[in-house]
Amino acid sequence: MLDRMRYDLVIFDNDGVLVDSEPISNRHLAAYLTELGHPTTYEDSIRDYMGSAMHRIHELVLERTGQRLPDDFDDVFHARVFAAFERELHPVAGVEGVLEKLAADGMPYCVASSGSHARIRVGHRTTGLDRWFAEDRVFSSEDVGRGKPAPDLFLYAAERMGVAPARCLVVEDSPLGVQAAVAAGMDVFGFTAMTPAARLAGANQLFSSMGELADLLV
Repeated sequence: MLDRMRYDLVIFDNDGVLVDSEPISNRHLAAYLTELGHPTTYEDSIRDYMGSAMHRIHELVLERTGQRLPDDFDDVFHARVFAAFERELHPVAGVEGVLEKLAADGMPYCVASSGSHARIRVGHRTTGLDRWFAEDRVFSSEDVGRGKPAPDLFLYAAERMGVAPARCLVVEDSPLGVQAAVAAGMDVFGFTAMTPAARLAGANQLFSSMGELADLLV
């Protein structure tokens, strides 16, 4: 068991860690890419794009096919996903208990997501998690220009929260996020609910439920 006082800040990824959005998002992403002539299965999307900022999707499609996605790709995709969020999205099971524990213990926390601010906010409003995350606790790859696996977003969040990187714990569920946290010089706990443990091998600790995470933060 780790001593929670080892850390001065817990940084949460959003999609798949706070909100159960990855199945919804990747289902729609696979369908839209296939519609545009880039055949993509749900499994392909999870493997290649989970945890990515939008620019990475554009870059990978261009690299693989030599074709650019439409100029309105992001807007169309977000419109479809946001509509689905409002119908289907739920918080990740047990995450509110983790947030309650952190708040009760006076442990600072924030969210740092590859998703846009609009995506984060739609998800949090829909699930009721917005009460836990004031604007000054929400950071997006939009704020830094480069998404994960670059460390920029996590370093930016730590700076804004006034905590040295070595004193931060990141909670992530994607290989890209784990890579970014390691590159930022932060410890990282890998959530294996959707990602095989072997793909999160760079994490300091693996856990499969939010109940386990709450115990690790004791």
